Amino acid sequence: MTKIRSFEHGHPLVRPRTRLGTLRHALARTRTAALIAVAAGVLAAGLPALSAQAAVGDGTPTDSNISFVGRWNKANASAYVPYWAGAYLRVGFTGKTVKLRQRNTIQLWASIDGRAFTSFTGSGTINLTPTALAAGNHTLIVSYRQVAGSYTGDAVFQGLVLDSGAGTFKPPPRPKLVEFVGDSITAGATSSQLAVTDYGFKVGERLGYDHTQIAIGGMCLAETTDGCWAQTTRYWMSSGGQVGTDQWDFSRYTADGVVINLGTNDKSHGVSPAAFQATYTTFLTRIRARFPNAKLFAMRTFIGRYAAETEAAVRARNAAGDAEVFYLDTTGWLPSGGLSDSVHPNDAGHQAITDRLAPILSARLTTTPAPTTAPPTTAPPTTAPPTPGAGACAVTYRKTGDWGTGAQFDVTLGNTSTVPVDGWTLTWSLPGSQRITQSWNATVTQSGAAATAVNASWNAVIPAAGSTSFGFVTDSPLGGATGFALNGSPCAVAT
Repeated sequence: MTKIRSFEHGHPLVRPRTRLGTLRHALARTRTAALIAVAAGVLAAGLPALSAQAAVGDGTPTDSNISFVGRWNKANASAYVPYWAGAYLRVGFTGKTVKLRQRNTIQLWASIDGRAFTSFTGSGTINLTPTALAAGNHTLIVSYRQVAGSYTGDAVFQGLVLDSGAGTFKPPPRPKLVEFVGDSITAGATSSQLAVTDYGFKVGERLGYDHTQIAIGGMCLAETTDGCWAQTTRYWMSSGGQVGTDQWDFSRYTADGVVINLGTNDKSHGVSPAAFQATYTTFLTRIRARFPNAKLFAMRTFIGRYAAETEAAVRARNAAGDAEVFYLDTTGWLPSGGLSDSVHPNDAGHQAITDRLAPILSARLTTTPAPTTAPPTTAPPTTAPPTPGAGACAVTYRKTGDWGTGAQFDVTLGNTSTVPVDGWTLTWSLPGSQRITQSWNATVTQSGAAATAVNASWNAVIPAAGSTSFGFVTDSPLGGATGFALNGSPCAVAT
């Protein structure tokens, strides 16, 4: 990330009479096109002036370091609006605190450094870090509550507020993007955090993929005489018809996988089995035209409605030469007590679905093409970087998810020395016969009970008194990992 030197470093300034004068004075001194663009955006938005150091990676909606995943309305450069369920933003930032600029009251969920999502409700400036973080690089995900039905919150992103001198950076890229298409079940209705605790969101996060839920409560697959909103019509719209009927620009992202869960509502709206099957076949055909290389997955509805017709639509597409369309038989996926009513999964139900669906998508979407050229080599450094002394590290090891047959763990690695760590390897011992099945923000390997995590390229340096984080999923919920060591030196451990 490019850093722009403070205007006031070594330059005593005369206090201007107005904020606009301050901004003009700063622009004249820096003479950079980037700062001019940012300042213009600030004035146009009517927001408080940003610090001089925020010209690059400043956290405004147009900041290229922020990844807006899903269907977003970006027509207003000072206020981006998410559509459908499960759209979110993802960004890396430095410093110890982060806040959101909001216009009017909204409910949202935020996760920092892979921790569990926390609910926030408010307007104006919303503080996402009431307890300051450790200094270092952090990753933020924010998902706004879907504006649908009786909920009319103001889901508008107007920017981040960071510490003085802090900025944003691009978070690690995610290798795939998956759309989850459905109704209220796929929107997370009746789960504790709605879209965020829905199986679609949870599967995407577990696999480390980008993901979005094209879902609204009450949706049918097919058009009905009594006016049920149908995905065959609404899927192609930017907002599904909730904010106008403009068509979505499918060039804005390319899905690697599309998972469809539809048919639960059609039955009560009088859609015949034959009509449902024909409509589903056409829907799959049209999605294939939009995403020629995507894998398409048609799920049996969890209560079994139109199961035979859904499978028949998949077989019709296979017979037409499309081998990358798959039927997912969800029989037995929901445990006893996995529904909050007769239709909607509760948190335990969504977790059970996630446990079954994630491995399927991972197997189907993961390919390893042979490299066409040899990877470049890097000459070894001529001098070794400084390393902290023995014991100059602290590890926080926390279980952040437990579904009985597995668990998610988050690890924060702190450098308690007075010099940066340039390149890190963390080793530890796992309990029992536990195996690591997935990881993120580090390359994690295992030999027997011995586990090793090696930094990614973007988080190799841990500043003095700073920290970095990574996480992984295991095949058992056992806690009690021991023997953490950073580059061979033992670390203090907290859980």
